[in-house]
Amino acid sequence: MTALVGDPTRTTATGITLATRLAAPEPGWTVQADAVVVGSGIAGLTAALELRTRVPRVLLVTKDTLASGSTVWAQGGIAAALDPSDSPAAHLSDTLVAGAGLCDPRAVEVLVTEGPARVRELVARGAVFDRAPDGSISLTREGGHHADRIVHAGGDATGAEVSRALVAQIEAVRNDPGIEVIEHALVLDVLTGPPTADGRPGRACGVTLHVIGEGQRDGVGAALGSAVVLATGGIGQVFRSSTNPSQATGDGIAAALRAGAVLGDVEFVQFHPTVLWLGAGVKGQLTLVSEAVRGEGALLLDTDGVRFMPDVHPMAELAPRDIVAHAIVHRMAATGADHVWLDARHLGAAFLRRRFPTIHERLRDHGIDLTTDLVPVAPAQHYHSGGIVTDLVGRTTVPGLYAVGETACTGVHGANRLASNSLLEGLVFATRAARHIAREPLAHVEPVERSGAEALVAAASRARVQRIASDGPGVVRSGEGLTRASTALAAVPTDAHLRSDEGRRLAAPQVAEWETTNVHQVATVLTATALEREESRGGHARSDFPTQVAAWRLRLEAALDADGTLTTRRTPLT
Repeated sequence: MTALVGDPTRTTATGITLATRLAAPEPGWTVQADAVVVGSGIAGLTAALELRTRVPRVLLVTKDTLASGSTVWAQGGIAAALDPSDSPAAHLSDTLVAGAGLCDPRAVEVLVTEGPARVRELVARGAVFDRAPDGSISLTREGGHHADRIVHAGGDATGAEVSRALVAQIEAVRNDPGIEVIEHALVLDVLTGPPTADGRPGRACGVTLHVIGEGQRDGVGAALGSAVVLATGGIGQVFRSSTNPSQATGDGIAAALRAGAVLGDVEFVQFHPTVLWLGAGVKGQLTLVSEAVRGEGALLLDTDGVRFMPDVHPMAELAPRDIVAHAIVHRMAATGADHVWLDARHLGAAFLRRRFPTIHERLRDHGIDLTTDLVPVAPAQHYHSGGIVTDLVGRTTVPGLYAVGETACTGVHGANRLASNSLLEGLVFATRAARHIAREPLAHVEPVERSGAEALVAAASRARVQRIASDGPGVVRSGEGLTRASTALAAVPTDAHLRSDEGRRLAAPQVAEWETTNVHQVATVLTATALEREESRGGHARSDFPTQVAAWRLRLEAALDADGTLTTRRTPLT
């Protein structure tokens, strides 16, 4: 056990300095809107559709195509108390338990009470969910839930169906002069106006972005607006392996950090317990075997064929994800194995093919039959519970800047996200943010150059950064490992003007370098906050501090000062 020393709300300088802007060419073109939405997952698409009917002009920016957001990969579903025998209060209780004491109860109450209405609105927008024989929406159960409240589509293709429906809504209004979509655009930095007299960040007034394409809007440009909504998804590519798509390089979190926004709960990273294990050398986006498979009765066995979860938690395989992931890691260590087995064979071939068609086909692509084979699985990075700190309407600590979806820290997830609460969070808080923006007076300010340094990390360093993050703030952490990771990250060259001995530039401003810079900055903050939190709780497990400590029931926040010094602040929960 450890106790906190001194003022629990103190701000501490970490000794780490990060750039406050990316090295990039000056914008060569400008577009103006009332609201700029960045990201095309469930949160970004919902925000854009809500704003379109409420403000004169909306700009939706997406890194790839409209249908390429992280939402499309969601297998499990959307959690909402739709069954008459269920209740928002029961959903709230399960969420608070999963969050391990760090949820904001006010945010969770908003989520569970407004969630059912938002799901019904999603149906009205064209989403087709699986139905029970009586015609009602079919509901199932996942880990951490004590009731059947998971809405799903296509068995295990909920995200794909949600994305399809929302993208179709955007496509239907493509010719509306009140909305514009820019695809293949990487957001670089949040533009801000003059800082306040007391040194606080200036108002957000747009973003710089790089468009990969042809025509007038090509290369680096500026999208100006009275409000900026960041819905850029997660940080999966900070790690060597993840279930996240390749676009998940932490762009929104890093851009908000550079703009002066406060981040919170960054150390809480959810490692999904059951990701297909294909060997230590596998890289990139890995195949997820949804929690819903265990929700339907699949079992976890060690490599000796022993079922181990009933001895770990009363809910066995349906325990919260962090508990299952840590139990798997400990079992692997005890048996000397690099994976465990997921056994769904007893559920029957016909049921498995009907309920999990996508997972069945993806496993078949790797020579594994879910209906007859044991499936090798191990934990891998899946979801980031922390992000940009917001209030209950999505406002960040930078005026005019909003954050929704996985890139935000609303307080809903605390130390560990409850299964299938992420899509619901995107729906609920994107709607609230859009409606709040529409009520605010439009305030146009001119951007100014921020103080601090600019930086660029060579794309060649990305594998090095990912290895450091995986070995340091990975599934199970230690003070020694985190200190080593912090030192290694500080040694990664970040100078925008770095040149070799022969005078050749080692990195030029381009997409891969900008993404790698974001990955490096997020990894640096993640490591610093994981090192500071000396306990184990939710998605943060320390081998040297293996227990939960009451004094650490607080939010650890991180921000850059005007010169780029990284500071942390311990904020008690209200």
